[in-house]
Formats: sequence, C-alpha cells, structure tokens
Amino acid sequence: STPLYSSAASDVYKRQTTKGAVLLGTHVACDGFDEDKPLRVVTHAHSDHMLGLRQSLKRCEAVVMTPATKDLMEAMKGPPVLMMENVKTLDYGETFTYEDERLTLHYADHILGAAQALVEDAEGTRILYTSDFKLPKTPVVEADILVLEATYGNPYRVRPFGMMAEGILVSLVEQGLKRGPVHVFGYHGKLQQVMQILHEAKVKVPFIVPDEVFQVSKVCARYGMRLGDCLLLSTEEKAQSILNRHEPCVAFYHMCSRGNVGNEALRIYATGWQFIRPCQKIGKGEYRVALSGHSDFNELLRYVEKCKPKMVMTDNHRYGDAFALAKEIERQLNVPARPVPS
Repeated sequence: STPLYSSAASDVYKRQTTKGAVLLGTHVACDGFDEDKPLRVVTHAHSDHMLGLRQSLKRCEAVVMTPATKDLMEAMKGPPVLMMENVKTLDYGETFTYEDERLTLHYADHILGAAQALVEDAEGTRILYTSDFKLPKTPVVEADILVLEATYGNPYRVRPFGMMAEGILVSLVEQGLKRGPVHVFGYHGKLQQVMQILHEAKVKVPFIVPDEVFQVSKVCARYGMRLGDCLLLSTEEKAQSILNRHEPCVAFYHMCSRGNVGNEALRIYATGWQFIRPCQKIGKGEYRVALSGHSDFNELLRYVEKCKPKMVMTDNHRYGDAFALAKEIERQLNVPARPVPS
C-alpha cells in the first residue's frame, strides 16, 4: 500500500542502522554515527547514546546536544573532546534549520540535559525520537512517525507502586546509618537523583564520592539540582577518615564499581530493573530499590496513545524488548509498529 508519510519519513522506516544510529528524515542521525548524515544528535550523556561520537565530531557538519549534556560529557570525558567547532548546543524548544528540515530538541525526564529529537521535513511530516524518558514529567510531542525507546517494552515490566520507592529509600538509608556507612550504587544521573532525594529528606551525614561522580554532581548542582555538600574521596582526608572509622556517611559509586568497594557497609543498588516490589533484599546487607529513569510498559503505551503517530518504530539496538513492544502497540492501539533494526 502507498505510505501516508513523506519519502524522508519512509527513509527512517527502512534505514535504521545496526550501529545504533536512529535516522530522522534526510539529514539527522541520533545517538550513533552515520556516514550519510551531516547532523548528529546526542540525546543525553549515557554511553549507549554516545556511540561513534569521535567519528561524528570528525565528519559531521554539526553535532547537536543540549548545553547540560555538553557540560556533563565534558565532566566525564574532559573538555578537549567537545572543543570542535562543529559542536552546537540547542536549548529546549530552540530550532536548528538545515536545508529543508528543522530540528528541535524537547525536554525528556531521564537525566540532566536529556532530550527528545523532532525533525520536521519540507512536506510537514513530523518525525520524533523519544530516546530515554519517563512519564509523567516528559511532555508528549505529537508526531507522524515515532521512534520509541523500548527498555521496558515487555508487558510484564510495570511498576504498580508508583513513587513509594523514594520514601523506602530514605527509610532504608536512615536505618543503615545507625550502624555506619551506607554505599549507594547507580549510573550517572541516577546517583545525583538519590543525592537530591536524601538531601531534601534532610539526611544530615557526609556524602562521599569518587572523582567522576564528583564532577558530574558539580554540573548537576550548577543546573539547579540540590545535592548537598559532597566530599571528594581521592583528595579529602576527612572523607578517607570517615570511611576508615566506619562512621555514618553515604558513599556514592558508579554501578561498575559494585564488585570492588563497600562490602562491609549496607549496600543499595538504585535500579530500574525492580518491578514486583519497590525494594528487595538480595543478600546480607544488600538491597535493590526501584528508581528508574525509564517509562514502564504502561507508560510507553500511554506516550504512543497521546502522541497520535501514524506509525511507530521501537528501538531494537539498545537493551530492551522492542519486538514485544511493537506487537502490543499494534494489538492494543491499532497503530502500525515494528522493531528497528529488525
């Protein structure tokens, strides 16, 4: 049958790359490098969305991101990486025109600086890539073609307990501090979310962080997140002394460090992969708490319903369940959907 969308939109449907790039219209590749696209968008500062960044910086006419994403990437990778003249920052709602297409970034509730990318072509077709997001704080952008994240695309990935996890997290930390240090493990952005939750709950103990977490936290604080004061583990004797004496504190580590530190302390893993209950004990002194920056299955369907697209593609490059999500979108919402790459 004849498609009800433009040739540029059809190109998205046919040419999703196997290298992680989400192609929007004629000119834009998101979250991966494509040699045929002059524009590259980095939707946020997580590694699976920075694929092929060095190639993009060398070969693209413009590498586009929000100012906060640029600052976070510089905190993690060092300023020289993004000092190329082709790096362009866009505020939310600001439009960048390239030939016959317009690119606009829209807010996404995921980590600081995260964005949805919208391309409007010469024929007026709106092509949207959500990247990673969480409802209800992410605004729904109407589009003809929707490329949707699929992290929790399985119908069983639902969280009926809502915001209960934040209160449970605070209580768990407070109980742990009565015995000594509490070590929290998570990814960049998630760690700063935990800091903010504890700070707003008036948990008054030192926060201790390694260097990279410290640098990311400084950026988040500069953009208005309230994290409290952090002691740098590598250079401040006070931080070392607190940990060595097993005094009450909360130490924050990247999830990749969970096998190397904190075995003697209460350990909390802030993760989205927790669905049955908001908190689960998984070992002696070890807990998983359900804090996610991604929409669950029901929220993904809700986004599609409000977006009103003519067709949906579910992102099958990054970890998730794109096949099941596409199937359920067709079954429950009667909108054509397929995983890409297939």
